[in-house]
Amino acid sequence: MVAKREPYEVPAIRAFAAELTAWRGTMSKVELAERLGYTPQLIGQLEAGKNIPSEQFSEDADTFFKTNGLFLRLWKLIMETRRLAVLPPGFSKYVQFEGQAGTIRTYSLVLIQGLLQTEEYARAILLTVQRPDTVDQFVAARMERQAILTRQKPPRLWATIDERALHAMIGGREVMRGQLQHLLEASKNPNIMVEVVPQDAEAHAGLEGDLVLLGFDNEPDIAYTESSGRGQVVEDAAGVSDFHVRYDLIRGHALPVAESRKLIESILEGL
Repeated sequence: MVAKREPYEVPAIRAFAAELTAWRGTMSKVELAERLGYTPQLIGQLEAGKNIPSEQFSEDADTFFKTNGLFLRLWKLIMETRRLAVLPPGFSKYVQFEGQAGTIRTYSLVLIQGLLQTEEYARAILLTVQRPDTVDQFVAARMERQAILTRQKPPRLWATIDERALHAMIGGREVMRGQLQHLLEASKNPNIMVEVVPQDAEAHAGLEGDLVLLGFDNEPDIAYTESSGRGQVVEDAAGVSDFHVRYDLIRGHALPVAESRKLIESILEGL
């Protein structure tokens, strides 16, 4: 027996459904389908909130109803909502802050930071922790985040990475070669500083795990950390101050940018 399709509980999808129904008015679903070049079944599903509209359908609806981009704007909102929905608990809130930050300071112990990952490297990681049918969405979300680094006014990124992350064979030799090459290319950008904490460094505060500090022009800094697969945004001043101290202690063990590049190059040559 075919499973009954239930309505999506997403406000943007429900709004799209309501607008489509309202603009169709007294016109039948069959007539609208013929005018737009779609099936009556699709019109019915969209109006019931049981299907997700395509970009093309949204544009066609705007053209037909002369709604000045209304349906396309709702479609974009649906896509953004779905993108955030595939992020780990607590992380969607962080991503919204990340897009507004003027400075990003990060430390990663065992993996290269998401903002600097290649698609192949990200996919290899996500295949180990996500359902196969959701991996493409997670990879797309991660790649979309990286757009902030090349926008007109990008944030300044300090990426402090433990050397362990550079040796981890994520996805195999070729994937790691591509990832290290990408890291070297990214570090040539004036707004991206990559520093490596060498493996032989003494015990340090970074062994407690990853952290991120976001700085803003006119708002207090915030911190972000993860534990047991759940993200936590820290906004209270005392908590953020503790993360600043911890990050400064970690950076005290890192190599300067030029020496970090040489270390990455030497690891790449050995692959």
